[in-house]
Amino acid sequence: MNKDSGDVSSVKQEVKSQKADNQALAATDLSLDKVAAAHKAPETSDNASGHPAIDKTDKQDAGDKQGAAVQSEDNQDKNTASPLGISYKSNATAVKAIDKNISLFKDRIKERFSIWLERSAKYIEIMKDVLKEKKMPEELVFLPIVESGFNLNAYSRARAVGPWQFIAATAKRYGLVIDWWRDERKDPIKSTNAAADYLKDLYGMFGSWKLALAAYNAGEGRIMKALKKTGAEDYWSLLHTKQIRPETKEYVPRYIAATMIANTPEEYGFYNLVYHEPLEYDEVTLDSPADIEVIAKCAESTVEEIKGLNPELRRWSTPPNVPNYAVRLPAGTRDSFVANLESIPVEERFSVDIYTAKKGDTIKKIASKAGVPLGAIIAMNSLSGIERLEQGEKIKIPPKGKYHDDMDDKMSARKASFKKKVPAKKSNKNNRNTSKKGVKAKNKDKIKKA
Repeated sequence: MNKDSGDVSSVKQEVKSQKADNQALAATDLSLDKVAAAHKAPETSDNASGHPAIDKTDKQDAGDKQGAAVQSEDNQDKNTASPLGISYKSNATAVKAIDKNISLFKDRIKERFSIWLERSAKYIEIMKDVLKEKKMPEELVFLPIVESGFNLNAYSRARAVGPWQFIAATAKRYGLVIDWWRDERKDPIKSTNAAADYLKDLYGMFGSWKLALAAYNAGEGRIMKALKKTGAEDYWSLLHTKQIRPETKEYVPRYIAATMIANTPEEYGFYNLVYHEPLEYDEVTLDSPADIEVIAKCAESTVEEIKGLNPELRRWSTPPNVPNYAVRLPAGTRDSFVANLESIPVEERFSVDIYTAKKGDTIKKIASKAGVPLGAIIAMNSLSGIERLEQGEKIKIPPKGKYHDDMDDKMSARKASFKKKVPAKKSNKNNRNTSKKGVKAKNKDKIKKA
């Protein structure tokens, strides 16, 4: 199995890679915003140009939520590798947007885009397997290129996480677990399952892959509202309105451009790419929690490699509150792992420190003494945060030196800090009453006094 030095060779390298990905994606967004602002193409659609309506083609099987019909050659423009059967050659606005994105990827951010293409090879096959199982178009597998650059640890300003960039609410709606111990948005298989279900629902809702993709980016409510308000019948028509954000206007062209390059990279000047080896692993179910260090030792591997195979794990161990937790191991190590683990007593597999509460102790005080966030103590002890502690009560705390904030911890802390800094709104009792009713009342008083 590939050790994937680009992803898991070290924590520092991962952080550096994350920053580079974020900078490239940010540059992409900035460039595409400029492209959107520059769009002054005539408001034409395939209907206006005399060609078959794009979304009529997409909608011919709108009742088929599996989306299999859109893979037909009949749905595609001739002589084009356009994904998902999306036709665009007859639409000047679409052609311009896609060409600009192709130019962006192969020129301005070519080096970073090359890294994304190389990294994609590690996950594409397992993601395709999920899409096949869900009877979804396999070309959706390239959506993570524009979402995250296939970085499992990608984290956006909107707090979207993972290769498919789920925000917490949508992730939970589609069955992904997000708690103190784990974040399944980072798991390439679990998150792909959720993304496939979400995209299937969106396609069933709109009957068009363009609108489904736009809704994946902006939210289904916003796209429905935009269609209703403008009377537009397809995605391309929405590009000439102010009802969707510039990012959403460029999202579908960006996906099409990225997919076309990924399918035939040499045609766009991407040569000598060093693709990562496809992800391979063994899986074993643990009947008790175990530290990642213990798992790595028993698998004769490294902490970094185990973390790379199990990206959903946020802490130093598997979740202690989850019975029969499945953990991934380097390919070919299952048997030796099981034998090595059995030689370690159950009580020595999972690290936790115990603090005995003293008189006057609070959860907040204990967290401060332990040097960890309040949320860590609450999560480890299944507390609500408002309990009174009894003297002598045993409180679990993270082992010294093993707790580390992840990106979500840092963002939560920053958000809490910001709330503290925002001054409370002052009472309006002493403020001047400037409402219309207040002004009229004051004028009446003046007249009476006069």
